[in-house]
Amino acid sequence: MPNTFLELGLSENRVQHLTDMGFTEPTPIQAQAIPLLLTGRDVLGLAQTGTGKTAAFSLPLLELIDPTVPTLQAMILTPTRELALQVTQAVRSFNLRPGAKITSVYGGQSIERQIKQIQGGANIVVGTPGRVLDLMERGVLDLEDIHYFVLDEADEMLNMGFIQDVEKILSAMPQDKQSAFFSATMPTAVQKLVRLHLKDPVKVQIKTDSAARKQIDQQVYFVPPHLTKEEALLPILELEAPESAIIFVRTKETASRLNNILQEAGHSVDEYHGNLSQVQREALLKRFRSQQVRWVVATDIAARGLDIDGLTHVFNLDLPDDLDRYVHRIGRTGRAGKTGRAISLLSSRERYRLKHIEKQMGQPIEVCEMPTLQELQACWIARFTTEIHNALSGERLASFLPLVSQLTENYDPQAIAAAALQLAYSRMQSERAEKAVMEILGKQPTKPARRNSPSPRRFVGTNKR
Repeated sequence: MPNTFLELGLSENRVQHLTDMGFTEPTPIQAQAIPLLLTGRDVLGLAQTGTGKTAAFSLPLLELIDPTVPTLQAMILTPTRELALQVTQAVRSFNLRPGAKITSVYGGQSIERQIKQIQGGANIVVGTPGRVLDLMERGVLDLEDIHYFVLDEADEMLNMGFIQDVEKILSAMPQDKQSAFFSATMPTAVQKLVRLHLKDPVKVQIKTDSAARKQIDQQVYFVPPHLTKEEALLPILELEAPESAIIFVRTKETASRLNNILQEAGHSVDEYHGNLSQVQREALLKRFRSQQVRWVVATDIAARGLDIDGLTHVFNLDLPDDLDRYVHRIGRTGRAGKTGRAISLLSSRERYRLKHIEKQMGQPIEVCEMPTLQELQACWIARFTTEIHNALSGERLASFLPLVSQLTENYDPQAIAAAALQLAYSRMQSERAEKAVMEILGKQPTKPARRNSPSPRRFVGTNKR
């Protein structure tokens, strides 16, 4: 397997640009897909998020198109607006100066502005099916001269009901175009699409249980019967204290409810789901990437394309129904050689789901005990100690020295220090997050209701359908 981007067939200028960006060694999907695409082959890429697939298809595109010709030569189709934006940003970052003109088209933003960008001579369009079809119907997008087509997240595209839209878009393109489909899984609908629209494709597959997953520490907590999952999550968050995290939930309603609970507890968090406008989504992404918001509560569909560098934790308040979606979730942390942690919350009735995932993944997942109040207090004191060390080297320390000198006339210096620490720690203890956690951990388990009958009834021979 090639060890450098130059060995893959990319131009020296492109390789130098990648080196300046800090990319010196291709990932497995890049090492396999880039040479094939550069030689004109159709490719079916099977790889999870975080494997470098965006560069695997965008780098060859940028090499193959002619930026001096002001016509649309390539299209990348994505299932969501977030992913369209993410892919557009990635392609632009790999672009040379001067280089190709790249435009993204998706719902939720001014279509007039997107029309002007296309008419200005876009070489590559990254878009979602709905907006692409809209622009086609308006006569703005003419796909008859498309040379290169990429379908990203093909399985998710079909899961979201875009199969007919994708077919309609493909039918408007020339049959001799070069195509690449990238997908995490290969359901029947994707297989059918491949048979109909790819010419003798080369299959490139990256196993999900290799390199990247070893960087992710996976854990499970079983929620006590007397607590809700939302209540159980608070002490776990206090124990972990993640710098940057995504908390996955099933529904928009759960996202809003959990977001309110965490905000009331004083945490830096916001919600991310389908009810938000595009302007709201983009604003939240900007705040999340700049660390103005530490945590985001998100649904699966909205979170497509929600990839944040340096994400330390992923939490699953609700496990997804299939392994591929689980792997997709946890793969958002532990990227680019960094370690990450994925934590799932399960009720006692969901033990079978843990065994199912362990069996499919071929590895055990650590089961953890809910943190106790004593453990959390030890964590709080440890963090408090760190803050003291930071304060001792801070600039504001000198302004308090005269007060210390005055107090030492009547009190022992150690007693003064202890009193100051006691006051500071008491104020820290009164913070909303810790107060909420202490109330939760102080809850008493509810006793099971007694049965009226002396022994449980047994039902025998009930094979009624």
